Amino acid sequence: MRSELEYLFVLGTSHHATPLDVRERFALTPEQALELQRQLHEQEGIRECLVLNTCNRLEIYGLAQDQAAADAVGGFFCQKQNIPEALFQQYAYSHNNLEALQHVLEVSCGLDSQMVGETEIFGQLKQAYSLARDARCTGNVLNRLFEKSFHAAKAARSQTGITRGQISVGNVAVDLASRIFGKLKESRVLLLGSGEVGEKTAQALKSRGVDDISVSSRTFEHAHQLAHRLGGAAIDFADFTSQLEYFDIIIGSTSAPGAILDQSMIRSTMKRRPERPCFLIDLALPRDIDPSVEDVENVYLYNLDDLSTIANENLAARKAEIDKAREILKKHAWALWLQLRRRELMRKA
Repeated sequence: MRSELEYLFVLGTSHHATPLDVRERFALTPEQALELQRQLHEQEGIRECLVLNTCNRLEIYGLAQDQAAADAVGGFFCQKQNIPEALFQQYAYSHNNLEALQHVLEVSCGLDSQMVGETEIFGQLKQAYSLARDARCTGNVLNRLFEKSFHAAKAARSQTGITRGQISVGNVAVDLASRIFGKLKESRVLLLGSGEVGEKTAQALKSRGVDDISVSSRTFEHAHQLAHRLGGAAIDFADFTSQLEYFDIIIGSTSAPGAILDQSMIRSTMKRRPERPCFLIDLALPRDIDPSVEDVENVYLYNLDDLSTIANENLAARKAEIDKAREILKKHAWALWLQLRRRELMRKA
């Protein structure tokens, strides 16, 4: 009899091979990710599943009763999201069994991240696991897999220097802002959206002397709460476009389905502040800011891929530590695989 562990799988797309404009088409809202997870779990042949949905990756982890059930997951996703299956298959990757274990450990540790060694993914994965477990979409196998991955990630971080010299999105943004404006104390910041990455970027700017931070979100209460934490003010989402000229740094971090700032808006804004540059940071996926905005004079636009390229400039210097961390994770993955196999054999005995 075949072991069900032969059909432990991960299917996904990420920053590694999927361009930003294509990642936008695959992106899910938090609500869509939870609904997809629920629907997948109800599919015949899917015993356990978890959907990890971040700005740089969409991954489905699952335990299927056979290979056919696992193979059907991609088509199900495309059908539900109205995405051409050929497009998804062009960029999708899949891992099974031991390779799937190794992959989740590297994701948890930040080795597979766009900014290698970053810690945000650890929290995102823990949250995704917590939601899937609470929804009873995970079971014995995925529960053990993710709980062990968190222990392995901590071990790899503590035993290596993979985070040494690592630069976050917020730190890169602060450095770029300093090059544009010099001292940041007089700069005014507008944060659009109340997501975690945007908040951390605003906090990084605040730590470097920015005193004036405003927040605008589609849910005013969320904007008010975040503005309070940042020591700033909340702006009604319906009114923020009329106030763009007053801000030097604008951070887009909403979950809007498309761009909320276009070239005409920014061009009009810059006419009202011709002597002052504007720094736009687009952390959203789909993007909040139309790429053509960078054609406007005195405007500096950076998206997630731009910031990540800058952050990874020192990657070569950390290669030895990254390789060391990967070897540590391989040992953890192999040990976990053997444990899962033994548990399955005992269950079927």
